[in-house]
Amino acid sequence: MDPRDTAPDSWEQEDDVEATIDGKLEEAFTAFNVNAKPFVPNVNAVEFVPTFPMNEHSENLDSVVAVEKISSMDVLESAAPVENGDSERTTEEPWDQKEAEPNEEEPGGDSCGNRGLSEEAVTEEVAPEIIEEEEEAPAPKVPPTQPDAPKKEHVNVVFIGHVDAGKSTIGGQIMYLTGMVEKRTLEKYEREAKEKNRETWYLSWALDTNQEERDKGKTVEVGRAYFETDKKHFTILDAPGHKSFVPNMIGGASQADLAVLVISARKGEFETGFEKGGQTREHAMLAKTAGVKHLIVLVNKMDDPTVNWSLERYEECKEKLVPFLKKVGFNPKKDIHFMPCSGLTGANLKEPTDMCSWYTGLPFIPQLDSLPSFNRSTDGPVRLPIVDKYKDMGTVILGKLESGCISKAQQLVMMPNRHTVEVLSLLSDDVETDDAEPGENLKLRLKGIEEEEILPGFILCNAENLCHSGRTFDAQIVIIEHKSIICPGYNAVLHIHTCIEEVQITALICMVDKKTGDKSKTRPRFVKQDQVCIARLRTAGTICLETFKDFPQMGRFTLRDEGKTIAIGKVLKLVAERD
Repeated sequence: MDPRDTAPDSWEQEDDVEATIDGKLEEAFTAFNVNAKPFVPNVNAVEFVPTFPMNEHSENLDSVVAVEKISSMDVLESAAPVENGDSERTTEEPWDQKEAEPNEEEPGGDSCGNRGLSEEAVTEEVAPEIIEEEEEAPAPKVPPTQPDAPKKEHVNVVFIGHVDAGKSTIGGQIMYLTGMVEKRTLEKYEREAKEKNRETWYLSWALDTNQEERDKGKTVEVGRAYFETDKKHFTILDAPGHKSFVPNMIGGASQADLAVLVISARKGEFETGFEKGGQTREHAMLAKTAGVKHLIVLVNKMDDPTVNWSLERYEECKEKLVPFLKKVGFNPKKDIHFMPCSGLTGANLKEPTDMCSWYTGLPFIPQLDSLPSFNRSTDGPVRLPIVDKYKDMGTVILGKLESGCISKAQQLVMMPNRHTVEVLSLLSDDVETDDAEPGENLKLRLKGIEEEEILPGFILCNAENLCHSGRTFDAQIVIIEHKSIICPGYNAVLHIHTCIEEVQITALICMVDKKTGDKSKTRPRFVKQDQVCIARLRTAGTICLETFKDFPQMGRFTLRDEGKTIAIGKVLKLVAERD
């Protein structure tokens, strides 16, 4: 190596160096005899590719090398789409949607699914990393047939029940059975779950998308997914079962039309969930308070060795639950439907099972399809309680449209702030649409308001018919569970539609007789468990609410304290503020 190859002393010197090197090369080329046949035997032509120019005597060598180059280029060109398939695919969807995914509560907001890569085009041997990336978001493929979407009735189904009863697993199994999650994706989850010694959890990963939920096997946020049957479009709301996350569960239940109470038939597990302090009781009661009309009770884990599809165990669970559900307010004949199933194997979810000859009813998905339609008024005032909000190319809000219709470019008012906003774009279950009807889960991009100015619990209304807002109201309250007495001055947390606010009972007005409904003439000094009273309540901040008579979805509430639901109630009268 030339010692002057390092930094030169001057630019002139650098030129000299280059000149001498060039001169040496020139000399080497002229001295070299390229025509000497013994040095370039044809046999080794393919392996020996000279780097210097050759004349016409080695045409045959050139042709061989050219053929080799062409074939290698062919290989490269054919491989290119596979290698860049993922990046090509991502350019098809707007980057802002891609960015928004982590903020969304629903698992995998990508409506495109795995359209960029077919199973044949990419095998795991060719590009395992592409598959990993492609499947990271368990994208429930939303049916792209947008014109048909409004024709199908939208039904929100919330899965509730005690922790570890199998809610997320059943949700994942339904998504697989209805073709919303690919077999390949589930196989990947199964492999990963096996590595963590959690084989039985893999189905729940379709809905539990963040790492904490997967590691602990506990749902924290309300998972979202969609599936369709012949007649209806369903949104699954997978509520957390753990008592620490009941506020999240209430948010999920407040958007639901139908609740699926999942109980575990496994020996000991049903009892734990049903005892005082278990979430089976509390969830059933909260669902009723949130305005859920129908309740399907899925007796899960019937395939467990301790149960083995036993009719006796099924009846035992049923006998214990019915009196409680009746007490909560469900009508056992009309509102409740029991059915056995196995979330892990999918038995009796879509197809009837041979294991359970004694059950003659419909399997779960056909049963959902056969339920009567919900009467929703399309000509009522616009009411959209906000569940969540985030920034993404503007302000985006999520919520379920309770009444009225919303269309693109419509002017609406955000209460209680009275901000006038305009709807820039409208997505119903991640499918863009121009207008939406009651019962649909919407994602709206708004103009005229900042994301920081919105809180969950705010209501989107039309300017001609604003919802009521205030801080003081009279309500009928049923005390469900409270160790001591409740007097005026008592503080609790109020959950009303999607709003959570601190509240104080400022006065007890009268007692209500549970059987006759008669009101007492004198004011009670206190109330205790299992009593019904009418009280005046005052919230810490201004909230949106309506009387139960005018608008049931915004007039029923829950009071919670110390992690327990202590009372349920309905708003009777709104009290004007004194200045």
